[in-house]
Amino acid sequence: MREALFIAGKASDGIHLSLDMDALDPVHAPGVGTPVRGGLTYREAHMVMELIADSGHLIGMDVVEVNPILDRENATALLAVELVMSALGKKII
Repeated sequence: MREALFIAGKASDGIHLSLDMDALDPVHAPGVGTPVRGGLTYREAHMVMELIADSGHLIGMDVVEVNPILDRENATALLAVELVMSALGKKII
């Protein structure tokens, strides 16, 4: 991840992050269109977001694949908000 951020940060004026919640394991993000076991864990996702924030190259972000109809107790939406905060610099790890 650090190597990818270094290359992306060097090669451009900044990084636009498209956070697809389908990438997370459905245990943590059940309200997505295509849930697939074996995705990112809660800690892995936060670590990636924190590394992105630490790079100082994030200039834009979107979050996709949060489906409130499929979600359980708003868990996916709440996690998406937490991950956006981590990408913007909030530390949890």
